[in-house]
Parts: sequence; C-alpha cells; structure tokens
Amino acid sequence: MVKALIVIAWICMSIVIVAITTLPVSLQTHLVAAFLCMALLAVLKVLKAEGNWRLIGLGFGTAIVLRYVYWRTTSTLPPVNQLENFIPGFLLYLAEMYSVAMLALSLFIVSMPLPPNRPRPGSADYAPTVDVFIPTYNEDADMLANTLAAAKNMDYPPEKLTVWLLDDGGTLQKRNAASIPDAQVAQRRHEELKELCRNLDANYLTRDRNEHAKAGNLNNGMRQSQGDLITVFDADHAPARDFLRETVGYFEEDPRLFLVQTPHFFLNPDPIERNLKTFNKMPSENEMFYGIIQRGLDKWNAAFFCGSAAVLNRRALEDTNGFSGISITEDCETALALHARGWNSVYVDKPLIAGLQPATFASFIGQRSRWAQGMMQILMFRMPLFKRGLSMPQRLCYMSSTLFWLFPFPRTVFLFAPLFYIFFDLEIFVGSGGEFLAYTTTYMLVNLLMQNYLYGRFRWPWISELYEYVQTVHLLPAVISVIFNPSKPTFKVTAKDESISDNRLSEISRPFFVIFGVLLIATAMSFYKIYAEPYKSDVTLVVAGWNLLNLLFAGCALGVVSERREKSSSRRVNVKRRCEFRVGDQWFPGVIENVSVNGLLVHVYDRSMQPLTVGAMEEIRVETFSPGAPSSIPVKIVRSGRGDGFVLVGCTFAPREPQERRLLADIIFANSAQWTEFQMGRRRNPGLIRGTISFFAIALYQTNRGLFYFFRSLGGAKEAAAPVKKEAARP
Repeated sequence: MVKALIVIAWICMSIVIVAITTLPVSLQTHLVAAFLCMALLAVLKVLKAEGNWRLIGLGFGTAIVLRYVYWRTTSTLPPVNQLENFIPGFLLYLAEMYSVAMLALSLFIVSMPLPPNRPRPGSADYAPTVDVFIPTYNEDADMLANTLAAAKNMDYPPEKLTVWLLDDGGTLQKRNAASIPDAQVAQRRHEELKELCRNLDANYLTRDRNEHAKAGNLNNGMRQSQGDLITVFDADHAPARDFLRETVGYFEEDPRLFLVQTPHFFLNPDPIERNLKTFNKMPSENEMFYGIIQRGLDKWNAAFFCGSAAVLNRRALEDTNGFSGISITEDCETALALHARGWNSVYVDKPLIAGLQPATFASFIGQRSRWAQGMMQILMFRMPLFKRGLSMPQRLCYMSSTLFWLFPFPRTVFLFAPLFYIFFDLEIFVGSGGEFLAYTTTYMLVNLLMQNYLYGRFRWPWISELYEYVQTVHLLPAVISVIFNPSKPTFKVTAKDESISDNRLSEISRPFFVIFGVLLIATAMSFYKIYAEPYKSDVTLVVAGWNLLNLLFAGCALGVVSERREKSSSRRVNVKRRCEFRVGDQWFPGVIENVSVNGLLVHVYDRSMQPLTVGAMEEIRVETFSPGAPSSIPVKIVRSGRGDGFVLVGCTFAPREPQERRLLADIIFANSAQWTEFQMGRRRNPGLIRGTISFFAIALYQTNRGLFYFFRSLGGAKEAAAPVKKEAARP
C-alpha cells in the first residue's frame, strides 16, 4: 500500500512538472524563472544542503532543462523540406537530446548516493581461503616483483592466502612461435618469472594458448585453484596491507554477494594531468567515477567489476562459468551476467591499491579506445535494457555506463555545428539570437550548477568537456568501427611503464592542430560576418561565442598533446617514516621523506656527518608492518647534501634478492591512509565562477605552449624517441 502511494505521488509530481514546463510563457518570464532556480541551486550548494533539499534543488534545475527541451522540440527545428538545413539541424538536436538523456540517467544514479561503507566488516575470526590473481602479459619483472611482494605482505593468515602470477606472455603458444626471436623472448620471460615466483613464494601459472585474452587467463587460474574468494590485481596495482581486512568480511554478511570493488588510485598523473600540471591540485578524472558514481551505482546494487582491486566469490563465478569473454571489457560484462543471476555487489569507497596510469597520450587513447569498444560490445551483445534478471534500476545503471561511451558523436556535432552557419550560412535552428541566448544560456548554466552541486569536489568546471574533446578525435573512428563490426576489436594491453626523454609533440597530435586551425579561421570569419551582415548580428554573435568556446577547448588540447619530459614512469610518494641509515659500519637515525618504486629520499640526522659519496653502496633499515618481510635493503647513493641538522641523501634501491622486494613494497604500499590523505588534499570545490576563470587561464596558457611546440617542430628541433614500451595486441 505504501509503495503504491509513493508511485502515485511520483506520477502526480511528474504530471505537474510536465504541465509547468509546457506552459506558454514570455521570454522574460522564462528568464526570471530560470534565474530563480539557479539562485536556489547556488544557495543550496553554499549551505551544503542534503537529503530532501538536495532533491528539491535538482528538481527545480531539471524543470529548466525540460523547459529547454520543450522549446527546442517545438520551436527551433528547421522545416523538413529544407534538407540542407534540416539534416545538420536535426543532428544537433539529437546530440542535445543525448546529453539530456545522460543527465537524466546520472541524476537517477547519483542524486542520493550511498554513504561510504563502514570499515572492517564481518567477524574478527572470519577468514575464508583467498586466491590472489595477478594477470600479466608483457609487463617487466621489476613491476611484477613489486605487485607480488605487496600481495604477499597483505594482513591475512598466510595459510589462507595463495598468490598466483597468471602469465600470458610465456604461454606454450608463444614459446613455440614461428618467429625464433619471439619464441626466445617468451622462453626467457617464462623462466625469469618462474624464478621470481619461487623466490617470493608465489605460484607461477601459464597456459597452452592465448585464448579469450584476460578473461581466458583468469578462467585458467580458476581451474587451477580452489580458494573460496578470488582477488584480482592488475600487474601494476599493488595492494595496501589492509586490503583483504577491509573487504573480505562483506562476504560473511551476504551469502549472495559476488563482488567487493574498491577504487583505483594512481601514483602517477595521466598524460592530461601531467601536461597541464594539475595532478597535485585538481581531482583526477577517475575520482568522479570512483568517488560518487560507483557509490550511486552501489545504491541500486549495480556497482560493477572494474578489472582490478576487487574480491570476487568463486561460487558466484562458477554460476556463470567464470569470467565472461565475449567483449574486450570482461570486467563489466562479468558483473552484468552475475547481477542478472541475482547476485549482489558492494562498493567500498576507500583506496586500497596504488597503480600506474598510461604515461603517453597515445597509450591513454589506446586504453580509452578499448574501454569504449568493449562497452559498445556489451551494449550490442548483452542489451542491458532488456537483460532478463536485472531490476529496472540496474538496467538503467548499465545503460548509463554503456551509453556514456557514445559521447564522441554529440561532442563532434557540438564542435562543428557552428561552422555550418559561419561557412555555409545554413540555418540549423529556427529562432532569434535573443531566444537562443536566453534558452541555451540558462540551460547551460543550470547544467553547470547541477554538475557543480553533485560533483564539485570531484570534477572542476569544464574539465569533463575537455577530457571528452581530447578523446573524441580518436575515439570516434574506434566507436564507429565496433558499431559496424562488433566482433572485430581485440584486447590490447596498455603500456604503463613508459618514459618520455624530451619535450615533444605526441605522435597522434596532428588532428588537434588541424581542428584548431579550422576553428581559428571560423572565428575570423564570424567577425567578418558581423561587420558585413549587421542585420544578422544577433545570431552571428551567439554562434561566434559558441565557436569561441570550442576554440578554447581546441587550444587547451594543444597543450594536452604537447608531452612534457618525464624520464621516470614512477612517482615519489611522501611517507615521513622513521628508519636507520648505515654509513660504513655505523647506523644513524633518519626519516624517509619520499619514496618511489625505484628509490627514496632520506634525511639522516647527524650534525657532524658530511655529504656522502655519490655511487657508494649503503643500507637502510625500517621497522616493517609486514611479518616475514626483510627489515633492510641495500641502496646506492645518487645525490647528497647538507640540510639544517641533517644530511639529505637520495638513493636508488639495489636489492640483492627478490625477498627484499617485500620491504620495498612495505615502505611504499603498506599504508593505505596515505592514498586517502592525498586524495582529500585535492578534493576541494573551487565553485563555478572561480573554476571557470581557472580553466580559461589554463586554456590560454596551454594554447601558447602547444603552438610553441608546433612551431619548434616545424623548425626541425630534435624530437624525442618513441616511448620505450608500446601496446601489445592480444589474440
């Protein structure tokens, strides 16, 4: 009875909202109503209103959006008999309706997300057996050693924990390849990784053939193991010591639970953050997904497997014959299949792993192309909206996650739509400049206010639009190709350990300069039209402003594809951890200031000590969090100098045996609190006005920087060599 009354109330409210948005009102009345709604949203944001007030504010904002949709649908489409105007006009209309639909889905998901789950669930003595799977394809032994060591350091009964390295780069198929050099590389890798696993007390496993990519590799691991739970870490994702203690207990509380997913935290910036220099002051792109969207999905029991940093129930996986492998995004596809079988998922909003992101823009685009193509495969092969077994909220959640990757189509339309008017004088919408400005400006402002209200701490104004634009240029053909041939895409491993030795333009940067040049010409042309055709200046001014906004994004993208020099793929992390440092035969107290997977910076406290000799081999000793890990590791001095009461020593690690990797992993990865602290330091909301000013300043500076790189390359300046490691295709 109560549910029926709630449904009736929602239906009545929807009818009232539709009636209000379709009322014939004057332009002035619309503007007054829109600015009142925006004022209400601004006040609620300042007051940090939650609960019903949050829904009320979003409801008023939605009313303005619907008002815009009604106006666009009924008053602005060109006549059908004018095909030269109607076709581009209708494409623009479809692009806008896609954006409105995605806004509606996102509001449904994140308007009232669940609060973070409580720490340490389950009883203290609950300890099912756990198999840790680390799938690998072409990653080097040093990276794998760090991940294996961190996995062995996890706080869990050793007799209940088995770590598996699943090597798809040393399969029998590869070791017997027709190319003898390739076969020799695979054989050396096979032997090297077997020895590494022996030394770190982990299990090495490969298979005969490389079939079904990562999903096939994981399924082979399932067949050879028998733990109650399966934990998956990517090769570059090293877990904190408390990973299992923070996740395993949820399976005791819910026997129908198939997944506990945790966020992916990254030690290094993605190429956009690195080239724009925003990593330390602005939330990363993935934080909006892991910080609020996954929590919103969790509310509807639709949080999905993200391929790593997760614990899965073996019994649930056996219910669907293991990991799904029809698409190249086996993680989301597997979650969809299990949700449809009535299994549940939980999202724990606490970073418990630290990984690496692609270092170059080309690798970044390669990774996103795989995600986009995989999600399109799920949309076409699995059809989430009609998937039997899913609840309606789950269907909407999966539709939101898959339909999102269609963004290259509307983003392309928004980019080129002004050019139809500027270059060809086509009338792709019917209406005066005043009407367009009034309705479109209020719609955009309400949209920005709602985004800032919902995501302000996780995504600054205009950053989403920038990320979508820089991906669109190369993702559009990738998405089109999978739509026409859904079975064509193959799994590609994203290179994470590349380095860039010199400042250079990305090898895939050329289209961005072409687009910038076209938009620049269009800007000049629009000013000419204002001068030459003053009777149409109102419309021309609006379109010129739209084109100018596109030019800002295009200019900022020039900075994105201008790669900054960064020799190391690793990143130093501030730890402030007590240690002892050996010089000769004497030990001195010290503090580790920061550390990376390659080395560390130490302050050694002894007023009489002189700077140490560069190249000398010394040793550092630390009280570890991880029982069984060595307490000391050799280091090589690479720089040294005096500070105020201490000697500053920069070192690189020089492990003598693989077991010492466990100490290295303990120093870098054991403490998960440092990841949370780093994230919280970036999660501040600059507000719409300050954030917009900040973005425009970044865009102008990056435009100049990108043009400098471009003209320098035309002058024949020496370009950097290609990154050391590239993507490798998998069958």
